[in-house]
Amino acid sequence: MVESYKKWYSPHLSADFELLSFGESGYPILLFPTSMGRYFEPKDFDLIRAVQQYIEEGKVKIYCIDSIDKLSWYNKNIAPADRIRNHIWYDQLLLKEVVPITTQETGMGKIITAGCSFGGYHAANFAFRHPWLVSHLFSMSGIFDIRGQLDGFYNDDVYFNNPVDFLPHDQNRELWNMKIALGTTDRDPCKEDNERLSEILMAKGIDHWLDIRENADHDWPIWREMFSAYISQL
Repeated sequence: MVESYKKWYSPHLSADFELLSFGESGYPILLFPTSMGRYFEPKDFDLIRAVQQYIEEGKVKIYCIDSIDKLSWYNKNIAPADRIRNHIWYDQLLLKEVVPITTQETGMGKIITAGCSFGGYHAANFAFRHPWLVSHLFSMSGIFDIRGQLDGFYNDDVYFNNPVDFLPHDQNRELWNMKIALGTTDRDPCKEDNERLSEILMAKGIDHWLDIRENADHDWPIWREMFSAYISQL
């Protein structure tokens, strides 16, 4: 399995940015880490090993990207308006720096976004904000209402980065072309978030899979199973 490391200076973040990629060809998957996680987290917790077969077959090429959650959503040392502003710079980094790398290296016009826990928020938010770029969304125990990170603050920037707020009113036709899997479990604290998002998608007539696993926790073992199952259906 080919593993590659990239590091560059991002003008959007005014800082260095890092990622690990696995594979040489196939569907490009933008894989977000969990809360305040780093780009090497999916490898360390065997999420990559769980789908190694599909990487080696050339079915997917996975890009494990860094997060800036410590500077944005989880940064209690700055004002909520600055937290959301930092996230918007991150979104622009992904849109204008990372996605072009994935499309150039794989030759694919669209990407798959994926993530576990808080990474599921990032995967869903990016997919729903930029649906013309995303063919599939794989969220595993994701959250989709970001307001709990903002101490009651709310403005347009929050609205347009909070899927349960902006998605009901979004009529971009590419949303109906996206393949969506929302993975959760019976013991998942994020189960209600997934059911709520599923209801929004149903109300819009957007086909999706609400995958509720039994006798499982909000943890890596079930996420490894989910990720493998979703990739197997590509």
